[in-house]
Amino acid sequence: MMENITIYDNREETVDFNALRIFKAVAEEESVSKAACKLDYVQSNITARVKQLEDELDSPLFYRKTRGMALTPAGQTLLDYATRILQLIEEAEKAVQDNGEVKGKLAIGSLESTAAVRLPSLLTRYHQTYPKVDLTLRTGTSEELQFAVLEYKVEGAFVAGSVEHAEIEQIPVFDEELVFVTEPNIESIEALDRLTLLVFRQGCTYRAQLEHLLRANGMLPYKIMEFGSLEAILGCVTAGMGLTLFPRSVVTQLNYADGLRMHPIPATFGQVPTMFIRRKDAIETKAMAAFLETVLEKRE
Repeated sequence: MMENITIYDNREETVDFNALRIFKAVAEEESVSKAACKLDYVQSNITARVKQLEDELDSPLFYRKTRGMALTPAGQTLLDYATRILQLIEEAEKAVQDNGEVKGKLAIGSLESTAAVRLPSLLTRYHQTYPKVDLTLRTGTSEELQFAVLEYKVEGAFVAGSVEHAEIEQIPVFDEELVFVTEPNIESIEALDRLTLLVFRQGCTYRAQLEHLLRANGMLPYKIMEFGSLEAILGCVTAGMGLTLFPRSVVTQLNYADGLRMHPIPATFGQVPTMFIRRKDAIETKAMAAFLETVLEKRE
């Protein structure tokens, strides 16, 4: 790691990259103790480095509260730059080490439904072909994954629907048909007396689409129950606790078809592409290039 490189200004003072890493950790955790635990540092060292950074920049970076730390306006400005600087360092290291062999670290994000249905065979093929790549997968909602890409926490992610953002580029990779999903005895959604939606947390594209459809058809009011996993949602739908909206592939490929009923919705609302998104300014490593090639081969 490039820990000893320093940035010089006209006052001949320095800010080393490790100080930026420490500052960023405190900002993200909003706590010195949590940052120390995350970085495996002594807490007093974290405190001293933050104070030293504030002295070097001649500006307070945090408000010290009874419980935790909060960024000052100057701190927020520095955090934006620190995130970009540290990402450039990581990309520089990858570029220098990228000697033609496909290896190194690759962090990818995905919707849980995509990870469960679309990715197992793709990831298996990638791992078998490029065993020296240390691949990690992070799941979340489309909103969470877009944020993770923008914040350089993952190098790319599979999300539902198109993303409109000036700093993101996207590639359509899968087409999904969305369906209402209920227990087998429900003949139609309109026949339900009470609507209980079993969904992921806010930020899930499928949840947003389900609520939009119900409101558009005047099917109000409804109750929402949030879950943290795909299996929990489908299991509770099977038990008759409510309905959900998912790609047809999720129900059929996860072997839930016998315990559930799928209800079609108008094609205008029911066709949603899965997009692979990346930052436009990200350096494409050989590991990422090979991953994209594997994804596009799977699409064909």
